[in-house]
Amino acid sequence: MTAPVLPAAFGFLASARTGGGPAPDAAFATRGDRTVIGARLRRQSLAATLVHPPESIPETAHAQDADTAVLVAGELYNRAELLSVLPAGTAPEGDAQLLLELLHRYGPHAFRLVNGRFAALAQTGDRVLLATDHAGSVPLYVRLAPGEVNAATEAKTLAGDATTPRGFPLADARRVPGLTGVYQVPAGTVLDIGLESGTAEAHRTWTPPLARRVLPEREAVDAVRTALQRACAARVPAGGTPLVVLSGGIDSSGVAACAHRAAGALDTVSMGTDTADEFPEARTVAEHLGSRHREITVPTEDLLAQLPYAVWASESADPDIIEYLLPLVALYRALDGPPRRILTGYGADIPLAGMHREDRLPDLDTAVAYDMATFDGLNEMSPVLSAVTGHWTTHPYWDRDVLDLLVSLEAGLKRRHGRDKWVLREAMAGALPAETVLRPKLGVHEGSGTTSSFSALLVAHGVAEPSVHKAKQRVVRELFGRTVAAGRHPSGVSTAEVVRSVADGLARGAA
Repeated sequence: MTAPVLPAAFGFLASARTGGGPAPDAAFATRGDRTVIGARLRRQSLAATLVHPPESIPETAHAQDADTAVLVAGELYNRAELLSVLPAGTAPEGDAQLLLELLHRYGPHAFRLVNGRFAALAQTGDRVLLATDHAGSVPLYVRLAPGEVNAATEAKTLAGDATTPRGFPLADARRVPGLTGVYQVPAGTVLDIGLESGTAEAHRTWTPPLARRVLPEREAVDAVRTALQRACAARVPAGGTPLVVLSGGIDSSGVAACAHRAAGALDTVSMGTDTADEFPEARTVAEHLGSRHREITVPTEDLLAQLPYAVWASESADPDIIEYLLPLVALYRALDGPPRRILTGYGADIPLAGMHREDRLPDLDTAVAYDMATFDGLNEMSPVLSAVTGHWTTHPYWDRDVLDLLVSLEAGLKRRHGRDKWVLREAMAGALPAETVLRPKLGVHEGSGTTSSFSALLVAHGVAEPSVHKAKQRVVRELFGRTVAAGRHPSGVSTAEVVRSVADGLARGAA
């Protein structure tokens, strides 16, 4: 089943209460229109603000009956499968209504069935269910108070002042640093919260597979190709032309080839800086597929000036992650025209150990297991990264079925014949130029020179080489404090000023 051009809702801020009340104020980074909704159930009420594509009506992002209400931000990809388990004649309108029907049938375990990119809130009886997709790719945050559950897809919308109650602790959720009483719902989890008691029980709906599958080469290659083609087809807009972020590496090129196969037409875009780019490699793929291709150059100074936007959008304080995400944020902010559905090749390195460039298979699988155990909460896949300019991104390599397959393949299929991500390269060999299939791995932050440019900026401000990483940590934490915790718009936060302050602090500490 093909996807609509854009989801019904990008995000929400919602309050479930035992009594009534107005919808909470929302301070989204996501660009879009806002619609306030309210619902009165038998034992509780809902007040929410949805942020959604401009000039659209987000009716299908909300559904209710007498005792249950559902909100959904994002989209589901296995709708046909989900419909098949409902009684004949059931015809839900949109993802929220579909989840409502599934909840009546399966309870919280309904989310074990869903393959999607979403965050959801469901109210039923005196319970509130907060659910993330298997990868937590749409972050979901919660703050509890007596008789009230506040949940949002952006942590900044839950930031309170000093008079706001601290809220109840949540043992099964991760506290958000700098935001008192705010917790992040884990990936692949339903938090089942008692509205009056504030107690919560966590139900895991997905975990990364630990067992490894031994498959013949050809069977593994065919399985990867089929899974990626299905994932891309599920994300291609009905009757529309998909846009793919293209670096010319095997990850993004594989997505481009599969998206082109599904849609019959393709738009592609590449981003570089005055320091580095991958334009020739991307152009080779674009010409091979016949896509309408665009190249965008962002000056390095402008790229680094957008660090506050990257932190504000991702709500991550990890400097390595911010370096990965910065070129993407700069690209999305440079895209003009109407909001687009964008497919990326982001994330393939984690299940395939693409950045682990050695042939020792125990070490390779150790890297996969570690990365899959620690990805949660990094917000690498957050849709807000593109939604700051109204675009919607989706990442086929982190489709649930693709991820289940890639993670579970034994390490020798990932590193074989001296080539990284061998099984993916072989799967795409018939659809891409040979030079693309054989091209060595290069990270998006490497292809744009982001890492070296950020380091050079710090050194230029007097930071000693051994202290560069520590300085990056402090810069990102300071940007997080200003844009996420303190609520300042990134347009009013200067990268240069923060870098100068951090450099001065390190110099004083060394004196």
